[in-house]
Amino acid sequence: MRPNLRVDWRAGLSLVGTILAFFSLAFVVPIVVALLYREADLWIFVLTMVLTGSVGVGLRRLDPEPSPGAREAFFVVALSWLLVAVFGAIPYVLAGNDTVAHPVYALFESMSGFTTTGATVLEDISFETHSRSILMWRQLTQWVGGMGIIVLAVAILSQLAVGGAQLMEAETPGPGVSKLTPHIAETARVLWIAYVGFTLLYIALLYGLHLAGVAPNMDAYNAIAHGFTTLPTGGFSPEARSMEAFSPAVQWLVVPFMFVAGVNFVLWWHLVSGDPRALVRDHEFRLYLGTVTTLTLVCTLVLFLDTALGTPEVGQIGGRLEPSLRHAAFQIVSLTNSTGYASVDFDTWSGPAKAILLFAMFVGGSTGSTGGGIKVLRWLVILKSLRREVFTAVHPEAVRPVRMNGRILDEEAIRGIYAFTLLYLVLFFVGIGLLALDAGRVGFDIGLIDLVTASIATLGNIGPGFGVIGPMGGYGEFPESSILLLILYMWIGRLEIFPVLVLLTRAYWRS
Repeated sequence: MRPNLRVDWRAGLSLVGTILAFFSLAFVVPIVVALLYREADLWIFVLTMVLTGSVGVGLRRLDPEPSPGAREAFFVVALSWLLVAVFGAIPYVLAGNDTVAHPVYALFESMSGFTTTGATVLEDISFETHSRSILMWRQLTQWVGGMGIIVLAVAILSQLAVGGAQLMEAETPGPGVSKLTPHIAETARVLWIAYVGFTLLYIALLYGLHLAGVAPNMDAYNAIAHGFTTLPTGGFSPEARSMEAFSPAVQWLVVPFMFVAGVNFVLWWHLVSGDPRALVRDHEFRLYLGTVTTLTLVCTLVLFLDTALGTPEVGQIGGRLEPSLRHAAFQIVSLTNSTGYASVDFDTWSGPAKAILLFAMFVGGSTGSTGGGIKVLRWLVILKSLRREVFTAVHPEAVRPVRMNGRILDEEAIRGIYAFTLLYLVLFFVGIGLLALDAGRVGFDIGLIDLVTASIATLGNIGPGFGVIGPMGGYGEFPESSILLLILYMWIGRLEIFPVLVLLTRAYWRS
């Protein structure tokens, strides 16, 4: 006898349609840009907006009053992120410029944007090749995906208020965002208000530097464009050489905002609400701050010694302390929380400096932030539990629970953290192997360090790596089959693996 399906796919598709119909409004931004600059790409965004909205409305009709459960939440979240990336790729294909004229590479660029990875396949990032509206759309995809498409939808759409908590938990599984208010929709709005507030402040300060005469090329367009990609820890830039194209004053301003983006936004809410000690009390924030500070100081010392000794690879930094500190702080913060900006071509740095950056890629941002990676809280729980194991090995009769911010962690939650971290590392190594096999199959000459960083940079939503995918390079040389694998890694990495993998199990679809 055939088992009954327990997943209400009609309700799931209806909610996906609601999200798509809402998402279609995002195309208003590039439409306005195209109008302001009188660009011919205007029709591209109008057509894509109509197409996305029409598909969304059509899916909504499958179930006018959906009642999603826990299983439908996984389905809705995973499919929503995939379809948003698919529709987001259409403007690249229709524009027909550069490598993104090919649908597979366009999907890579779109998925990289919405998952805030910042990896790119573009060979020429310039206004000579791409219109301002296309490049602004590329920036906007990261801002939309930063705090979360589902979080934004729950905050605004009343249809998603019921089951909104399950949808948000599926979008950010594991140690997630605490409920700040009695209603989950209000919590989502609080998070987005903080996110929008930081973005507007950042844009104003960037443009202020331009008006002050210390950032000549940080005009209004660039200020808004980078405002769309810094707070989401995205890393896209309309400048081919990322933040290297801007003055030291701009680079120094970017550092604290990248750091802010890697902190749990719940803590900023507490800070604004009159509880500044929330930052000090939070164990995860203390470890995040300590890790970034320590790695920055060590990297600064390495860069300073390299330049003092005349190491050719870092000669562009100069022998002064300030550039060494600036570039070290910039790259450590950028790669720790997965922003992926570059203030200099760090692929030319010495081996020890690059080793520090590679270590930073495995740290991740804080839970409840826009940062990717394994997340600081998971590492903290692992360290605390390992310390407990050492203690109980000496005192086998002792009962010593793992505590976080004064609360005892459930043992099941600890096991889940270990399971996630192990699965993350397994996927990382599997990715290296599959990329290596595919490179050998097509005769693609690529180094091991390139493959290692390609795997971690996409799974951790970091973006750049070393070698051919260095900060001034890209993924455009990878074969289509490898690009499809990397698209999958960005997708499952942004949703923290389980919401996508769950859909691939028989138990999910069977009773």
